[in-house]
Amino acid sequence: MKIVIAMDSLKGSLTSMEAGMAAAAGIRKADKKAEVFVRPLADGGEGTTQALVQGMGGSFQTITVTGPLETPVECQYGILEETHMGVLEMSAAAGLTLIPEEKRNPLTATTYGVGEMIKDAIGKGCRRFLVGIGGSGTNDGGAGMLQALGYGLLDKDGTPISSGAKGLETLCRIETSHVMPELKECQFLVACDVTNPLCGKNGCSAVYGPQKGADSAMAAQMDRWLSRYGKLAKEQFPDADPKIPGAGAAGGLGFAFLILPNAELKSGTDIVLKETKLEQDLKDADLLITGEGCLDGQTVMGKAPVGAARLAKKYDIPVVALGGSIAKDGAVCNESGIDALFSIVKGPMSLKEAMEPDTAKANLSDTAEQVYRLIQSCRKMRKGL
Repeated sequence: MKIVIAMDSLKGSLTSMEAGMAAAAGIRKADKKAEVFVRPLADGGEGTTQALVQGMGGSFQTITVTGPLETPVECQYGILEETHMGVLEMSAAAGLTLIPEEKRNPLTATTYGVGEMIKDAIGKGCRRFLVGIGGSGTNDGGAGMLQALGYGLLDKDGTPISSGAKGLETLCRIETSHVMPELKECQFLVACDVTNPLCGKNGCSAVYGPQKGADSAMAAQMDRWLSRYGKLAKEQFPDADPKIPGAGAAGGLGFAFLILPNAELKSGTDIVLKETKLEQDLKDADLLITGEGCLDGQTVMGKAPVGAARLAKKYDIPVVALGGSIAKDGAVCNESGIDALFSIVKGPMSLKEAMEPDTAKANLSDTAEQVYRLIQSCRKMRKGL
């Protein structure tokens, strides 16, 4: 049998490749001759860099950039050696987790460090980028990132605007004379799984501003500034449409990417599946094993395991999903290409114990082994009929 394993990470416990290798070890316990292929899986959010770098022979780059509070932070991104693609997560440089709760203020938080990451990767030869933009702690419309890449965001006197959403209040024009020339050679695939426009009742300020420290008055104020910024940018950069679904992602960072010469906002899962070439592995497979930390109703809403399952179903391949837990509504996954779900937890234990890496690996391995033994037994019975 040829088994393809593509597990998403078990957040806080195992990376994608660690989970996949644990499942593979279980299958090999049952059948040393089984063909087992472990592939990385992610949805463009947290853990994507780690999954792709570990699973596709890449390297991690650790650099110091300007954090959301304009203090230095150490962050990591990846370079995939074969394609020389840069894999970045904006949260590494401007994420909400980098800002203590008492210091959260979207009026001043900046995405400048995201631009510095991109600039560093360009300097190391990258011209294709996969950028995950979840988990942001900013609402500056990506202004900081643009400034780091050489865009001049200027007030009426020709002075660069200040950091954060507050700076957009005085924005009058966008200069491009000092933009990095290499940007014209770059392609940005932006992993974006939200559909919010830049402004309005469903825009980034109204929907996500409160979790970043904004009250209703501040959110309304930022929305006005972002609306003016959106109109100004659209006049100069026709592809930068503030109404495009996803423009409001990461506090408007999605919109800023549309100002760059070659950028696309796409489903993170779709980008990862294409870049990892999972479909090629599935064409002649007998079984796909996938999964994530919790299999529930959210899994079918664009999450990676269902994306992988749908690819498998193009070739009529059975799909089994393994989860750290299965929610009451987990059965909806059966309607989206996953044939059977199994929880890996074998007995009563605390969440903390279940998430211990060694425990999670053992549980995954044991469950994968038993699933494989069942499938093997069924195949033998069918042959005997």
